[in-house]
Amino acid sequence: MLLEILVTLLKAVLVVVGLLTTFAYMTLIERRLLARFQIRRGPNRVGPLGLLQPVADAIKSIFKEDIRINAADKLVFWLAPGLAITMALLVFGAIPAGPPGSLFGTNPWVFNLDIGLLFIFAASSLAVYGVFLAGWASGSKYPLLGGLRSSAQIISYELGLGLSVLGLLILTGTMNLNAIVEWQAQNGWMVLFQAVGFMTFLVSSFAETNRTPFDLPEAEQELVAGYLTEYSSIKWALFQMAEYVHMITASALIATLFFGGYRGPQFLDVVIPGISSWPLIWFILKIAFFLFVFIWVRATLPRMRYDKLMQFGWKFLFPVAMLNTLGVAAFKSFAPGASLWILGAISLGVVVMIFGWSASQTQRQTRLKAPARAVGGD
Repeated sequence: MLLEILVTLLKAVLVVVGLLTTFAYMTLIERRLLARFQIRRGPNRVGPLGLLQPVADAIKSIFKEDIRINAADKLVFWLAPGLAITMALLVFGAIPAGPPGSLFGTNPWVFNLDIGLLFIFAASSLAVYGVFLAGWASGSKYPLLGGLRSSAQIISYELGLGLSVLGLLILTGTMNLNAIVEWQAQNGWMVLFQAVGFMTFLVSSFAETNRTPFDLPEAEQELVAGYLTEYSSIKWALFQMAEYVHMITASALIATLFFGGYRGPQFLDVVIPGISSWPLIWFILKIAFFLFVFIWVRATLPRMRYDKLMQFGWKFLFPVAMLNTLGVAAFKSFAPGASLWILGAISLGVVVMIFGWSASQTQRQTRLKAPARAVGGD
């Protein structure tokens, strides 16, 4: 019993160290990738190829002046960043990184819950308290407005996030993440049968992590730095850590729920027997891909207007996720013996229709806003 507790604590420490190290170098990777997108070099001065830039950033954040705000609620002002990073780190421990017993004879997860998916949603939703309390405790109007924005945004998109996985739960019949991964190993990746659910889950994940184009809580042209305005030094760095850890967790969750989790493509077993079951390798590769997608979208899309953001969440994302859930429930109820590939074809067709409708609406608005051309003249 004592040995199991020690092993669990060791795995928890490794997860925390791994996430914080990944956060540190994700800042460098993101800056370098954004530089490539924008045809410039990016940070390359500190250390060989700029690899020591995260160390320099950490030293700067630790030793920077810690500004104390007279109007702030001191206790809550200090607790808010700690709450944000704690909830971000807690969630990752429930996500499996490999088959049972594949990590030097131990299980590659910190804890395995039958309600693992529900726990992840519950714990991650508490992170909004860190953001809102930071805005409220700062004693300034801009942080308060940023905190209110973030609260409204996260609560709104959590509805779409939760509804996005209901179809998945109807198909698998479990909230245990290991069981969901094994179901996909037997039947195929969930994205093949739940393309609509994947689309709504991906978009909601961008909003939940406050990433572009949903980074309205930190809109510098309106709110200076939003809920972070009065924060400096290590407290500011903790909020940055929380945002990146949430992004890493979202990538891991997308990979686990829709892309087979820690299992790779099984057709590769013909080339190298057992390669699809290698622990950590496929899991890390899938996380890395979706982290790249987060950065790619940041470099591509502009920030949404706040009213458009809320309108998109309530008038589009929420109804689509709801209809997807009702559609999967109807399929399982009225055609229980039908092939899942039929459901996958329907779901893919719906996604194509949504993108086609979106493109036609964009072209229509472009034509309506086109400036009148001058006619005649000398």
